[in-house]
Amino acid sequence: MNPQTDLVPLAIHGGAKTVTTHFPWPVFDESDVQAVTQVVQSGAWGNPDCKGEVEAFEQAFAAYCGTRYAVSCVNGSVSLRLALIACGVKPGDEVIVPPYTFIATASTVIEANCVPVFVDIDPATYNIDPKAIEAAITERTRVIIPVHFGGQACDMDAIMALARRHNLRVIEDAAHAHGAEYQGRKLGSIGDVGSFSFQSSKNLTSGEGGIVVTNDEALYRQMDSLRNVGRIEGGQWYDHYYPGCNYRITQMQAVLLSRQLKRLEEQTQLRNRNGLYLNDLLQPIEGITPLERGLGETLHSYHLYIFKYSSSKFGGVPKNRFVDMLAAEGVPCFRGYPHPLYRQPLFQQKNFMCYAIPETVDYTQVHCPVAERACQEEAVWILQHAMLGTREDMEAFARAIVKIQRSVS
Repeated sequence: MNPQTDLVPLAIHGGAKTVTTHFPWPVFDESDVQAVTQVVQSGAWGNPDCKGEVEAFEQAFAAYCGTRYAVSCVNGSVSLRLALIACGVKPGDEVIVPPYTFIATASTVIEANCVPVFVDIDPATYNIDPKAIEAAITERTRVIIPVHFGGQACDMDAIMALARRHNLRVIEDAAHAHGAEYQGRKLGSIGDVGSFSFQSSKNLTSGEGGIVVTNDEALYRQMDSLRNVGRIEGGQWYDHYYPGCNYRITQMQAVLLSRQLKRLEEQTQLRNRNGLYLNDLLQPIEGITPLERGLGETLHSYHLYIFKYSSSKFGGVPKNRFVDMLAAEGVPCFRGYPHPLYRQPLFQQKNFMCYAIPETVDYTQVHCPVAERACQEEAVWILQHAMLGTREDMEAFARAIVKIQRSVS
C-alpha cells in the first residue's frame, strides 16, 4: 500500500465514519418494563423493611458473587461509606486508595472522618500497586481500598497478604467489576467487603443504586443497620441503635436490577471475549498498548477497555485530540480523568470543613507519576456498551485507529 495514495479523509474533517454501529445502553426489553409496571401497579413502591423485591435482589446478587450477604443502598458512594464505618474506622485513621479512580473512592474516606492516602498505580494495569501500598502503611493505617479499575482485577493475593500481615481491612471498590473474576472468584467476594455501583453507566444498572457484599456476619449486621436509619433486625420501628440514615433503594429499582442480573453473566463473557480479540487487533499497532492481562484475572468485565496511547507514533498529536478524532470515527471513547484525584480542588485547597483531616496533611506534595502520565498523556477509554458489539465492530475500532495513524503520520 502507498500511504499517500490510500489516505481516506478522517471523519473529523468531513470524511465517512469508520464505525456506524449504534451501541444502545441500557439494554432492556418488554419484560423489564412489565416487571417495573407490576411494582408500580401494586402501590408498594417503598422499602421500609428492606423486604420484597429488595430482599430478593440482595439474595440473588450475593449468590451471584459467592458471598453470604448483600446490603443494597442508594448508590456506590454510600456503599463505600457504609463499608468504611462498619469496618470500625475512627477519626484520623488512614485509608490507602489509588489516585486513578472516581472521586467517591477518596471523598467517602473523608466523609468517614478518615485520611485518604494516595499511592501510585501499576503502569501495566492502572490498578493500585501493592508495592506502593506496603510503602505507605503506617501505624495509623486501617483500611486498603483497591479499585478494580475498568473491571480488571487488582493483585488480590498480594493485597490480602499485606492486609493480614498488618491487620488491615480490605474494601474492594468493584464499581466497574460486576461479574469479573480473580482466580475464579467473583470480584467483591475476596476482601472483607465488596462495594458496587448501579449508576447509569455501570455494567449492571438501575439508573442509580449500590450494594455491599460480605461473608462477615458482624459487618453485614452493621451495614444493614446503617442503611436503615440505625434499626436492627427484630427491633422496633422507632428504635435506632446506630447513627445510620435512610439509604434504602426502592422496590422498582430492585425488580429492575433482578431482571438485569439475569443478563449480566452473558454480557460479561461477551465483553471479555471482545476485549481479548481487541487486544490482538491493537497489539501490532505502533503507539497503541493494551493494558496487560494474565495477572490473575480469569474474567474481565471491561467496564472500560483501556489502551495506552503514544503521541510519538501519531505525528505528535496530543492524546485529547486523538480521542476527538477517534470519537468522530464512531468509536464510543473518552480521554479519561484529566488529573489524579489529589489534584482536585477538594485536596489542593483542603476544603475539608468539619472533617478530621490533620493540618499536617498536604496533598500539594503528593506525586504519583504513573497516574499523572495516564491522565495527561496515555490512557484512552473505550466504553463498556461498545464492548457488547460484534467481532466486526472490534475490527472497525482497530481500523479507525489505523486510519488516524496513517492520516497524521
